[in-house]
Amino acid sequence: MRVIHTIGEMRAASRAAKARGARLGLVPTMGALHEGHLSLVRAARARSDVVAATIFVNPTQFGPSEDFSKYPRNLQNDSALLEREGVELIFAPAVEEMYPAGAITWVTVEGMSDRLCGASRPGHFRGVTTVVAKLFNIAEPDVAFFGQKDAAQVAIIRRMVRDLNMPVQIEVCPIVREPDGLAMSSRNSYLNAGERTAALTLFRSLTRAEELFKSGEKDSAKLIAVGTKEFDSEPAVRLDYFEIVDPDSLQPVLAVERPALAAVAAYLGKTRLIDNILLAP
Repeated sequence: MRVIHTIGEMRAASRAAKARGARLGLVPTMGALHEGHLSLVRAARARSDVVAATIFVNPTQFGPSEDFSKYPRNLQNDSALLEREGVELIFAPAVEEMYPAGAITWVTVEGMSDRLCGASRPGHFRGVTTVVAKLFNIAEPDVAFFGQKDAAQVAIIRRMVRDLNMPVQIEVCPIVREPDGLAMSSRNSYLNAGERTAALTLFRSLTRAEELFKSGEKDSAKLIAVGTKEFDSEPAVRLDYFEIVDPDSLQPVLAVERPALAAVAAYLGKTRLIDNILLAP
């Protein structure tokens, strides 16, 4: 396994692999790896000849009052986990390598980047699409693997790839949950014991909406109402949004007549968590 820190070296390594006829799979991460990330690596291992993972805490997707400075970083531990999973290449650049002084170019998916998390985190998805476009340009993967937990991010990246004719296939892997249902997240490590218990409200809210949907209710307003009601009994959790949207466009749907995404975000103290579930008729 090679740990690479420069764009030139990463580009050379990926091109060398592809010159041998290898199918290159890319798993972009911000580190602080958990079982959710490792599930993406295993999917990449199964569907690629060479697996590359990126570890880069991207500053442009954090707002000025968000947790960029305290976001967990442990390259040594992350590298050990990835090596055990058979990853051949790790790209772990410095911020200055990815964003040289004077860089002024952004990649923005208009009409989608202000939906869901983009509404409460202005500029967030612009930072995501810009760094992912850079990573695709550097590594030139055949296929890239993302998690369903970041469903809005996935939809936006897919649209970017389509609109810009990027030669990369996007694979989406299921959410990995703790035994009690909490979606795995690097930010779960911020939670104290009380917040950890209260965090289950997110998954419960989605489950309540799904139960009502399975009983025959298709009206989005009623499904949202039963989901948001779950937060009434948890004053420690501050709801950001609970929405039902088209999984491709992220536009709200009035009734679930075809597959729709129920998505939720909430704050526990200063920690913001997200979760979602697909409602499929």
